[in-house]
This record gives sequence, structure tokens and C-alpha cells, in this order.
Amino acid sequence: MRTKRTRGDSLAKIIVELNPMLRGWFNYFKQAHPNTFKWMDSFVRRRLRAILRRQEKRKPGRGVCREDHQRWPNKFFAAQGLFTMHTAWKLASQSR
Repeated sequence: MRTKRTRGDSLAKIIVELNPMLRGWFNYFKQAHPNTFKWMDSFVRRRLRAILRRQEKRKPGRGVCREDHQRWPNKFFAAQGLFTMHTAWKLASQSR
């Protein structure tokens, strides 16, 4: 599993490995309902927050608490270069 909570790699390395898989998943399912992409983006960010939480040696968690979201907001992951399927879907739907 690429987003296992006990993974010891840096966030940058994890994102580099995840992005091609997320792009491929988006390209295959790009006709899906937009809420699917929102849910998947949320799931990926939640898993990454859990990894960051573990790396900070904080209490084990799933990365879903408000404090984790405030510490690592969605913009943080965008700045790290994480591919977001919902944004890609919005761009693809505008070009049609």
C-alpha cells in the first residue's frame, strides 16, 4: 500500500510515487460523477495526514481530526505538488 501509515519515506517521495497513479486513475474514470473525485482527493489527503501525524510521533490516528486539517490544510498538499482529481475534472470539463 502506497499510503501505509507506518511508511517512513518523506512526503515529497510519497507524492512523487502517488501522482502517476492518481493521474492514471483519473484518466480511466474521468467520466465518473464529480463527487467521486472529491471523495478520492479527500481520502488521499486523509491518508497523507495520517502519515505526517505518525512521522511527528504524535498519537496514532487516521488524520481526520480538525487539528490535523488545520495543521496540514488542502493548500499545503497542493503546494507540495499533489495531483487533485477534482481540479483536473474541472479543467477537463471547461475545455469541452
